[in-house]
Amino acid sequence: MDFSAALPIFAITLREGVEAALVVGIVMAYLKKADRSNLFPWVFGGIGTGLLASLLVGILLNWFFQKVENTEPLGAAFYGELWKGALGIIAIAMLSWMLVWMTENAKALKGEIEGQIGKAIANEQSAGWAVFALILIAVLREGFEVVIFISAKLQTGIVPIISAIAGLVGAVAIGIALFQFGIRINLKAFFQAMGIFLLLIVAGLVVSAIGHLDKAIAAYANLYQTSICLPSDASLSSCLLGDLVWDVHDVFPDNQFPAILLKAMFGFRDRLFLGQAIAYFAFLTSAGFLYFQSLTGQTPLLAKK
Repeated sequence: MDFSAALPIFAITLREGVEAALVVGIVMAYLKKADRSNLFPWVFGGIGTGLLASLLVGILLNWFFQKVENTEPLGAAFYGELWKGALGIIAIAMLSWMLVWMTENAKALKGEIEGQIGKAIANEQSAGWAVFALILIAVLREGFEVVIFISAKLQTGIVPIISAIAGLVGAVAIGIALFQFGIRINLKAFFQAMGIFLLLIVAGLVVSAIGHLDKAIAAYANLYQTSICLPSDASLSSCLLGDLVWDVHDVFPDNQFPAILLKAMFGFRDRLFLGQAIAYFAFLTSAGFLYFQSLTGQTPLLAKK
């Protein structure tokens, strides 16, 4: 059982879970302050529904990939790699956008949520459903990101489930510590550190996604007997990624410890092609610039009024 795959999933789930826990905590604290604790069941209902919906998406994606794999071999190779690459790009876009957006809007998020919940509970007839919808959207947003990331990393079995649950437990514990026991946690430092960690994880996902798309193109060429791939060594073939620029397979194979940890966490490859290297550094440079730029003037999400 490969537990190295658990680390990036735990990190992603913990970070996204903390974001959702903060929204839930802000809503519940506001409801308690407004003497509307009777709406708490709607909060719990939104949490449960969001988690179940995220789980359902994960099950459907797993079922879809199994269906693809059961098609005829050449078609399965093309469509399987194409969908894996596409899913990786979706995960990269979602995680990168949410990282920058959350960082830029952290200062005003508390006030915005309180404003939304204040308007929601003003109408007695629809207050419950409005609270439910607000929580559901918050949980779904983070839950979908985790599910898409797990699917893009092609992780199945008990390991991703255990690591995702561990991340959720950690997020819940942080939420309870903040709102129930009033324990002070430097959320600014937490999100900044996790943000840098997330950038490295997503940059690794770029390497994987580009590799899958390259294999899809090669499979397409093989399926339709076309010649669209660049000439390359058959044993180290790459369709459109160019020359091999990194090869440490004999001394540091990425299917053995400790390189397998670097592969799971940051996308390390013992064999790396030029296209993958360019995409990796291009993403890390552009996304890193946007992220660090968004940190300017940021204050903790739960800063006092």
